[in-house]
Amino acid sequence: MDQDFEENKKTGENGEYEAGEIQVLEGLEAVRKRPGMYIGTTSSRGLHHLVYEIVDNAVDEALAGFCSVIDVVICRDNVIMVTDNGRGIPVGIHPTQGIPAVEVVFTVLHAGGKFGGGGYKVSGGLHGVGASVVNALSEWLRVEVHREGKIYAQEYARGKTQTKLTVIGDTDKQGTVVTFKPDAEIFSDVVFSFDVLKTRLREIAFLTKGLKINLIDEREEPKKSKTFHYEGGLKEFVEYINNSRSTIYDSIFYAEGVKEGIYVEAAFQHNDGYTENIFTFVNNINTVDGGTHLEGFKAAITKTINDYGKKMNILKDSDKKLSGDDVREGISAVVSIKMEDPQFEGQTKAKLGSSGARLAVSSIVSEKLMYFLEENPAVGKVIFEKALMASRAREAARKARELVRRKTGLENTKLPGKLTDCTSKDPTECEIYIVEGNSAGGSAIKARNPKTQAVLPLRGKILNVEKARLDRILGSEEIKNMITAFGTGISEDFDIEKLRYHKIVIMTDADVDGAHIRTLLLTFFYRYMPDLIKQEKVYIAQPPLYRVEKNKEHYYVYDDAQLEALYNEIGRTGIKEVQRYKGLGEMDFDQLRDTTMAVENRILKRVSLEDAVLADEIFSMLMGDAVEPRRVFISENAQYAEMDF
Repeated sequence: MDQDFEENKKTGENGEYEAGEIQVLEGLEAVRKRPGMYIGTTSSRGLHHLVYEIVDNAVDEALAGFCSVIDVVICRDNVIMVTDNGRGIPVGIHPTQGIPAVEVVFTVLHAGGKFGGGGYKVSGGLHGVGASVVNALSEWLRVEVHREGKIYAQEYARGKTQTKLTVIGDTDKQGTVVTFKPDAEIFSDVVFSFDVLKTRLREIAFLTKGLKINLIDEREEPKKSKTFHYEGGLKEFVEYINNSRSTIYDSIFYAEGVKEGIYVEAAFQHNDGYTENIFTFVNNINTVDGGTHLEGFKAAITKTINDYGKKMNILKDSDKKLSGDDVREGISAVVSIKMEDPQFEGQTKAKLGSSGARLAVSSIVSEKLMYFLEENPAVGKVIFEKALMASRAREAARKARELVRRKTGLENTKLPGKLTDCTSKDPTECEIYIVEGNSAGGSAIKARNPKTQAVLPLRGKILNVEKARLDRILGSEEIKNMITAFGTGISEDFDIEKLRYHKIVIMTDADVDGAHIRTLLLTFFYRYMPDLIKQEKVYIAQPPLYRVEKNKEHYYVYDDAQLEALYNEIGRTGIKEVQRYKGLGEMDFDQLRDTTMAVENRILKRVSLEDAVLADEIFSMLMGDAVEPRRVFISENAQYAEMDF
């Protein structure tokens, strides 16, 4: 690793981490009153965020060079225990607070080694609020510190100290053990998901090469466990992303270096697909909206590949320069930087604004990429030929895109002929139902509220966009109809401000074909209109599976488990009819209205994008060419009726 980045290990005087380095900014009172301000939500997502905050503190020790193993255990009763072998949180008396430094960390907001006191040069998490917020939102929390030959322990309840910091034994280890039980008074659901934690911990391990993270679930027998340990770091991350894709060359490009105190890592490899998948991180924080580090990466590969083409006489003077979109077609890449005091745009840390990151990434990637291409000329030729093909297709796509652009916003009269539009012109109250087939479309048109609900029937399955370039996608009549109806444009022309409907509802049959059509539609939205999903404009309708009639009363149920529960409630004797709907077309329009379209009765499932890496993995796996990863995924997940993306 470069010498400049080694300076990050020199925390405090001679690498020491002592009580005086814990900086205090403000108190803790508001956390329990307004938890959403600190963890975003008190839903399942917020619950899992508690684990990430404690793990982030341990990862900071790894980034500083003092921790090599982190254990995350889901204990019985959904208690979490996080153990690391770092230096151990300081236990000395804090110079201004007059209590042990570890108690300051867990009871005072914005206290930690991350605020310029010399504790850490780089860090992730919520910049020091993590430990205290987790404590405040836990029914109880216990911390054990192994440090300087002693084991120290302290206990808290709902953020308040319950016991003094006490020496409970001797030890030859060092590190910190944090055990906590989330407060059911705060969280709507206190059940942890092994798979959700697995996804995030795997990501952290990829980004912190050499760090071993063990995840153990002790709630059921046999216990489940996963170990994540990647000496290859980002190269293995890219290999993982491309697991369900066919790559066009074997080598994985990797760059590492330090410029102006910013440590940069980047890796990429092209596949034979047509979409780019670039994931960016700052101090292990996933910057889903990119920022200056992404800008630097894109600029570097565009310029370097064009320069290489000229140097090798592949790009002639008469040829146009390859665009960024051309060189990034089919790329899977990860860009990770570590820097002191990163500046983000907005409160969510979704986009990096630090100007120095652009130059640092661009400089390091450009230099290393030119070396890579010169040392691997066969790879350079393959990348260049794919980019040239993309360039030709991009020109064809540009012409096709012009045909589907809406010219005058809401007043355009050239909406698709199959669209039965609503009368309202207010997008905030308008909905569009994407319906499978003309038969179901006819029922939906009769069942809708004509003021606010539009219906667009599809003819069969749409094109699998995972296997097609944009020019071919824009040649699909069904896709053109959706783009025109939505009014937003597509790809780089997409503008969500022009969206004509603030709810896009996918309504398909409750069978295998219906599930396939849903996946095709979601793949199209995710790849070419991702803001529809990011801003939660896409919904999935939940039509009933059965209609049961008894004593002139009828009941609708949505799966076999609900049917069995209904039988237990009303009894089987005297049931006149049990109708199983094989498709939406079998429902009378009034049944469709009452169960699936009427606002007061319907069940809609909002499609959300919790994790971009996981979503990309699932879509590429389900819709790509690689059979084995899809077989494994389906066999492992067949028990689940639905998935959240």
